[in-house]
Amino acid sequence: MPLALLALAIGAFGIGTTEFVIMGLLPDVAVDFQVSIPAAGFLVTGYALGVVLGAPLMTVLGTRVTRKRMLMLLMGLFIVGNVVSALAPVFGVMLAGRVIASLAHGAFFGIGSVVAADLVAPEKKAGAIAMMFTGLTVANVVGVPLGTFVGQNFGWRVTFFVVAGLGVLGLLGVAKLVPEQPKPEGVRIRHELAAFRNVQVLLAMAMTVLGFGGVFAAITYITPMMTETAGFATSSVTWLLVLFGLGMVGGNLLGGKFADRHLMPMLYVSLGALAAVLALFTLTAHNKLAAAVTIVLIGALGFATVPPLQKRVLDQAAGAPTLASAVNIGAFNLGNALSAWLGGIVIAAGLGYTAPNWVGAVLAASALLLAVLSGALERRTVNGDQAVASPGPASGAGPGESVPTASAPISR
Repeated sequence: MPLALLALAIGAFGIGTTEFVIMGLLPDVAVDFQVSIPAAGFLVTGYALGVVLGAPLMTVLGTRVTRKRMLMLLMGLFIVGNVVSALAPVFGVMLAGRVIASLAHGAFFGIGSVVAADLVAPEKKAGAIAMMFTGLTVANVVGVPLGTFVGQNFGWRVTFFVVAGLGVLGLLGVAKLVPEQPKPEGVRIRHELAAFRNVQVLLAMAMTVLGFGGVFAAITYITPMMTETAGFATSSVTWLLVLFGLGMVGGNLLGGKFADRHLMPMLYVSLGALAAVLALFTLTAHNKLAAAVTIVLIGALGFATVPPLQKRVLDQAAGAPTLASAVNIGAFNLGNALSAWLGGIVIAAGLGYTAPNWVGAVLAASALLLAVLSGALERRTVNGDQAVASPGPASGAGPGESVPTASAPISR
């Protein structure tokens, strides 16, 4: 494994911690700022929207410098945002700090995905991307539970200071381990934007929004759901987040392994199973053991979609992958924002803390439908290309002569 992948994973660990740790601290922050739980949920929505906007913006700005330098600048921005959150005197300032930190998120993972894929052989690209995202998933096993424990025992502000420290470690890791690469030559924004005319790129991003959005619909409100519905003590939320993180780690590694071999079937299975499990969570949330098992499955199935979806975008936007890769990271967070908002709506409507699970199930099922559509369009295109490339006797091929058949690299 190239050491540069380790550096990217370290940065991803810090970013993953700040993204997810707010879930376990949402009630504490709400009490401190005297806002409702749904209102506090805007700290999730605001962060997610910041990623959506920051991903293309920071990536475009990053075309002027080397990828390594841009990754370092992004980690610096991440540190500043978390310090602002830790020092926030009012809710609005904390929301601003979350948005500042989020601006680094999409571009870091987008540029990092391109760097990771370039470090390995073509048949190992999804595995390399998964290795970088392992930092994000491990954050949910170590960083998020530890941050939740610290926040619940020493105050949530201390948690964000700790997260800023993780950003410093990420910055040092990138500076030390990521190799210096020349600035990409001939990069034009018009060329990068051309990738978005590819319907398969757009379908992959839509799958990203809906599929991972399904996960966040449930996980955003995991603390009130588990304490009020399942009957867990507040202190148990830390261990439930560990279980979620363990599921994410396993799902991420499996997704990376099978995406290099059977990309679309991997998406069909993971999205279909995710929709079913989220719907089931409406029932299992009332039982402690069943709820704990379901949380593991949600983490595993949700993150099993990440490497194949990211590789799908890289494959389909092969000529100009950087911006498309970053925007797809933004798409993950657009789904997070959408689902957190929808989850807050159904809770505020009096449907209970388990209602967001139904929202998640519908979103994941919609992503599955788009995956089936994408696969059908791809097979239709391949069959059409083969028909054009093999016109039969009219092509002029004589008896016993073979007609060359055009082929295109297809991810399955």
